[in-house]
Amino acid sequence: MKQISIDWSLYLVTDRTVVGNRSLLVVVEEALKGGVTVVQYREKHASTRIMLEEALALSRICRFYRVPFLVNDRIDIAIAVDADGVHLGQDDMPPAIARRIIGSGKIIGLTVHNEEEVVEAERQEVDYLSFAPVFATSTKPDHKTPLGIEGVAKLASKTRLPCVAIGGIKEHHVEMLAKTGIDGICVVSAILGSENPEESARRLRDLWKKR
Repeated sequence: MKQISIDWSLYLVTDRTVVGNRSLLVVVEEALKGGVTVVQYREKHASTRIMLEEALALSRICRFYRVPFLVNDRIDIAIAVDADGVHLGQDDMPPAIARRIIGSGKIIGLTVHNEEEVVEAERQEVDYLSFAPVFATSTKPDHKTPLGIEGVAKLASKTRLPCVAIGGIKEHHVEMLAKTGIDGICVVSAILGSENPEESARRLRDLWKKR
């Protein structure tokens, strides 16, 4: 597994539908200027060629800001652009097989929704976990039952792995989440949907630092 120190505090997941008519690359760079510490490229509808072009451009931007760049699900895209790793869901390729393909020097993250999945993840070759969803969110209408703050705290107590939480997180949730034992918050709309992504990222980062 990837043996490096990573700041998980403000993890951004991309979603072109939230960005609207703006450039995804520009919005992500603004977010990085505001303090985003990890970027995951998540794209479910674009062609492989478009994904490759966007992922390559995003990886270069993240490298400039010295922030880890991960690709959701698509291991082939991650390898092609030399991303820092991949993030997998419960229905994606099993982490053990992904590790064989991507190698020991890359990051593998896994989304978990309950205690059983956390326990199973502890046996697998993953580097961090994402608890989902904290709250109901429009960016993933098919999400599982929301965990809530208490549910996040319960899952965090069950793992030794670094962990973040995602799903409907807004600024007023940060203080409560910071007390659950997680290593960071993962957001989409709170930054990408903002008129000022840089300022929104900065506020979220500052709120997390106050914990």
